[in-house]
Amino acid sequence: MNYKVCLYAIFTFLSIYMLSGVNFEYFMRKNRVLEARFLIMALSLALSYLLTNFVADIINL
Repeated sequence: MNYKVCLYAIFTFLSIYMLSGVNFEYFMRKNRVLEARFLIMALSLALSYLLTNFVADIINL
């Protein structure tokens, strides 16, 4: 179970790094910086959750 916490942390930072390369200006209205940051955080947490469970399931096989 302890390895899952490490995986969550690693994948959270990795997904934030990956999503920082995406230009969200096409999806967001003008001057909505705070909402764009919350969107990046929500997407990165969801992505890290999915990746952690995927890797944990492969490890448990």
